[in-house]
Amino acid sequence: MDAYSTESDIPYSDAPPVFVAGSGPGAIARAKSTIGAFGLRMSGAIDVSDAAARLLRQGSASAVWLELDESSNCEIVDQLVAQLNADVRGGRYGAIVSAPKEMLDPLSAMLEDAVQLLIAADEAERISALALALASRGTEQRYSDVASDRNAERLRQLSDEVSRIASTLARLSTGPSTAARPMEAPRAADLPEVSAETVRAVIRARRLRSRYFPEDMFADPAWDMLLDLLQAEISQLRVPVSSLCIAAAVPATTALRWLKTLVQQGLFVRRADPHDGRRVFVELAPDTSSALRRYFAEVGPVAVI
Repeated sequence: MDAYSTESDIPYSDAPPVFVAGSGPGAIARAKSTIGAFGLRMSGAIDVSDAAARLLRQGSASAVWLELDESSNCEIVDQLVAQLNADVRGGRYGAIVSAPKEMLDPLSAMLEDAVQLLIAADEAERISALALALASRGTEQRYSDVASDRNAERLRQLSDEVSRIASTLARLSTGPSTAARPMEAPRAADLPEVSAETVRAVIRARRLRSRYFPEDMFADPAWDMLLDLLQAEISQLRVPVSSLCIAAAVPATTALRWLKTLVQQGLFVRRADPHDGRRVFVELAPDTSSALRRYFAEVGPVAVI
């Protein structure tokens, strides 16, 4: 039963429709607000308990928005996420999953890269994700005046952030012909010793800056994640996705974008938790670990911040 269906009260628009599934009336209302700010109409809005069956008979949608709360039923969410993965992989629609921080680990373990994951995102991040989902389907992107006025500065920042990630991706993809030729992979015995306390001191120094300057002034999530994973490796600790996102010192959705890029480029490795299928650990790739250790050895006692 479509307990929360709102199709009848949605005014007609020639904009492409978005299908909404939420874990309750509040979740559906949040999704409706974002989609309305973007200037789109909905093809349906339904509770997650009925969404899987409804999507099977859904004629078409430019995107599917799944809005979740902490109280979401895990079994139902797992089934729906599996269907989203398959449908997005098959090119049926773009998909966005928005959830609270408590669901970061299980969702990051289950969702494929093509599905966008938002964690405790602000309105501008939500609108940006919707734009990307529509763009992936070749749909015209249209922002309403409300969205432009209310979130123009944040959207500009998000655009800069995406451009920065794209630039990093391009540099990492240039290969040895345009970058310094990497050294031959060293044997483990040849790697210089780096203490966990040395890396922790660097991390503390980086965090200390936020006492005196705005934290986002020095945001460098890739470097912060590299440092955190090196410290964990030396201390023989395992790092789940949620912990790594905290270490990045940026909003979780931003950290997830960087994490995806660094995994795609082979700098990080994701490993499933053998004891918990709803959790993934992240670690440094061997070449990344070697490069970091040699970097610390070369700079010596100089403060690395």
